[in-house]
Amino acid sequence: MIRIILLRHGETTWNIEGRYQGQEDTPLSPRGIEQGKAAALALKDIHIDRAISSPLSRSHDTCRFAADYHHLPVAKDPRLTEISHGLWEGIHAEEIEARYPEEFHLWHTHPERVQMPEGENLEDVRKRAREAFDEYARSYDGETVLVCAHDAVNKAILCDLLGLPMSHFWQIKQDNACINVIECDHGIWRLVTLNTTTHLGYLVSGIEQKGL
Repeated sequence: MIRIILLRHGETTWNIEGRYQGQEDTPLSPRGIEQGKAAALALKDIHIDRAISSPLSRSHDTCRFAADYHHLPVAKDPRLTEISHGLWEGIHAEEIEARYPEEFHLWHTHPERVQMPEGENLEDVRKRAREAFDEYARSYDGETVLVCAHDAVNKAILCDLLGLPMSHFWQIKQDNACINVIECDHGIWRLVTLNTTTHLGYLVSGIEQKGL
């Protein structure tokens, strides 16, 4: 059996501003750094065999805070990179809604149908993330693996591992620096913990971010 501790990166300035980040390499905000350190402290006494992250700095830095406690290097896996929002990246949610009203509405009602302009769709993200997780399950049997990625990546892979279509994307919440735990035993995945934030001082954040 493999156990994966799946994190979302800490807060960034663009998260606060409601800008769509996608594959733009935005850094953690001061609060995001503290969130990452809090997640790391919560995992300090948990046995972890290896650490893997998206190559984007907001994810890699969040992962590194925890990996440092375990004296582990952080491997970068590009398959964990956030969804490419294409022409939406760097733009405030309100401006996207004004420029692309039909696509924006569809993104929040039927996300599985949206092809980001000059970017990806959720199926693109699902396929590459699932390839990564299936590889981890084959290669790291018997280990506990720390994985740090992004909002859309985490939602897509959690839906897929639970057998849910991407139409359920918005029914899974991923707060900044949240902790999820999933396990795979003989090819069967199960969800153990979802969107835990008690290490950040609250059970429910109440935060609804406008941009991913």
